Amino acid sequence: MSEEKTMTVKILREERKVSEEVKNNLKQFNKEKKAITESLSKGDKTIAQLSKETGMNLEHTMYILMSMVKFGFVAAGKVDDMDEYFTYKLKKNEQN
Repeated sequence: MSEEKTMTVKILREERKVSEEVKNNLKQFNKEKKAITESLSKGDKTIAQLSKETGMNLEHTMYILMSMVKFGFVAAGKVDDMDEYFTYKLKKNEQN
């Protein structure tokens, strides 16, 4: 990176501070994303199973999970045995 570009980035960081609330929200989201990722690493699960295992309520679990689906970390799997709920699974890393 050129020195001029480096200086521009430095100036922008100094001028545009990120609020503590935003930092804390990101930390919380990453913590919840990690909990869901760890749960799904053990096998495919429904939203209800993820909610129970992670301790998050259903609505919040769904919100985090759908964000993970949107950004390609998780994919919908099969429908459960009673044909009521989809299971979700971690997407395989295509770079490996």
